[in-house]
Amino acid sequence: MDVLNKVPVREQEPAVRATNFEEVCLGYNEEEAVAEAGRCLNCKNAQCMKGCPVSINIPAFIQEVKNRNFEKAYEIISESSALPAVCGRVCPQESQCEGKCIRGIKGEAVSIGKLERFVADWARENGIRPKKAEKMNGHKVAVIGSGPAGLTCAGDLARLGYDVTIFEALHEAGGVLIYGIPEFRLPKQKVVAKEVENVKALGVKIETNVVIGKSTTIDELMKEEGFEAVFIGSGAGLPRFMGIPGEQANGVFSANEFLTRNNLMKAFREEYDTPIMKGKKVAVVGGGNVAMDAARTALRLGAEVHIVYRRSEEELPARVEEVHHAKEEGIIFDLLTNPTEILVDDNGWVKGMTCIRMELGEPDASGRRSPVEIKGSEFDMELDTVIMSLGTSPNPLISSTTEGLEINRRKCIVADEENGATSKAAVFAGGDAVTGAATVILAMGAGKAAAKGIHEYLSEK
Repeated sequence: MDVLNKVPVREQEPAVRATNFEEVCLGYNEEEAVAEAGRCLNCKNAQCMKGCPVSINIPAFIQEVKNRNFEKAYEIISESSALPAVCGRVCPQESQCEGKCIRGIKGEAVSIGKLERFVADWARENGIRPKKAEKMNGHKVAVIGSGPAGLTCAGDLARLGYDVTIFEALHEAGGVLIYGIPEFRLPKQKVVAKEVENVKALGVKIETNVVIGKSTTIDELMKEEGFEAVFIGSGAGLPRFMGIPGEQANGVFSANEFLTRNNLMKAFREEYDTPIMKGKKVAVVGGGNVAMDAARTALRLGAEVHIVYRRSEEELPARVEEVHHAKEEGIIFDLLTNPTEILVDDNGWVKGMTCIRMELGEPDASGRRSPVEIKGSEFDMELDTVIMSLGTSPNPLISSTTEGLEINRRKCIVADEENGATSKAAVFAGGDAVTGAATVILAMGAGKAAAKGIHEYLSEK
């Protein structure tokens, strides 16, 4: 056996998958998973665990896979993670657990993410559910938002015996897992819905179509409904725009809206009537994972797609795997390029975009080299759709209807990283509502920290 190289993972062929919404990565079968698990060195001082925001006991679960004890492997992962089938698919493992893997110093890191996915999928296919708390402790906690932060916080509290209710604004639970990440990366029925069912199996109640700040407020939940603590995991759903001329034209979308129509409202399916712009020539402005998701979705809806990003490939914030998949599928990357104006026809629709070429100057505060315009390098692109993927910030509805809740200048809720505590007693927060748009696993880490914080707070009280 070749211990230096990963067991390759099967994927749909690029030419085939570019025309469908089926999952791109097909995952490991039992033999492949056992072989890959055999590459793990089972380090005593496991660095991979230090790279995991929810501290899964990685060597322990991998040894169980190696010994074909898949149910035991699932139990070990479930102690730390409420959403293993999700994390196995969308975590940036290369910069977290796998980035710290000792095997990766000589050769390739162990495919920890693909093994986690295998275990979670095996458990689902074999009807294995996480175990419920043996007895309730009589305390009630409200969780706002059913995305990764909320589901994790709720799951951890339910395991400790709390009576937990999640309030979700949309008509389906899952948050960004449902509306943001496309079907071809994260199947909704097969994976997300089942992970939500697992959280419910722990005793968590989920109420949908409840907009906190409109339907009811945090103060009302605590004073009138008897919740002793509240966790805010409401995400960051407010899109950013560039503020350039022509941005109000028909055919300009935020990536958020474009993806929500497609993912949550199933615009890609013939039997749904959700309207969506099926452009012929589409530009996606931005270079993160959301930009890749929007570009690969537009491609599957039949467009020629360009990613327009103002830095070079090395600075692309998206995962290497996402960029690789996008290129394989035929998406065109216009790097070191920045839009200056959206061109509009006489009927108010997009007809193109003026861009300028950039070069990289000195590093900025974040350590990334700052893009500088090259004078006189403007050019026009002919387009009918522009999708802006420039990040998102939290919706100000909750902060504006909750007295005593401190927010920062980016409208993010200020919360303690260790325990999620906010400036308001008994109110905790975490995930994108606190950090601005980040990753699923960091939101889960914050949900976990807040569950611990709430447990300590209510135990002391």
